[in-house]
Amino acid sequence: MSDEQSGPKLVRELMTVGVLTCPPETPIVDVTRLLLAKDSEGMVVLDEEGHAVGVVTRDELVTAYAQDDCETLTAENIMRADVPQLPPDIPLSAAAQIMQDQNLRVVFLMHHAGGIEYPAAILTYKHLLRHMAMQDEEDLSDLGIDAERQSPAEAFAERRDEARRKNIPSEQS
Repeated sequence: MSDEQSGPKLVRELMTVGVLTCPPETPIVDVTRLLLAKDSEGMVVLDEEGHAVGVVTRDELVTAYAQDDCETLTAENIMRADVPQLPPDIPLSAAAQIMQDQNLRVVFLMHHAGGIEYPAAILTYKHLLRHMAMQDEEDLSDLGIDAERQSPAEAFAERRDEARRKNIPSEQS
């Protein structure tokens, strides 16, 4: 990566806005299918009010797979009780170091509004590797705060309400 093509420097310039979410009672088979379908590292578990209560990543799913009765487990049974977070305005190099130090392949950027803390964006190793491998800015045009999309609050409310109606995992876009 040359200096002329260095691309994003801060987390907000590389993150993906929109985070997969699910209710606690979602079977892990459904969580797995959604993560694979969306090629995502993890999703945030939301309670009925929309508060983030945990996270399920590929790591938790593989750990659950090792159990004989993994088919009966739900997101709540295997979720990590905290949501690994980073602020959007730190350098990518600092984010990468924090992720390495804490052994995290995925971190979330949370938004606080109306008394609810909900996931607004995600940053994964894949984001960092795409940045490293980019040839020009167009390679990352789908990422960062400037990528075309619904606002995080609009997408969250839409997906949460849809999931409540259907009682299935939801995705923020």
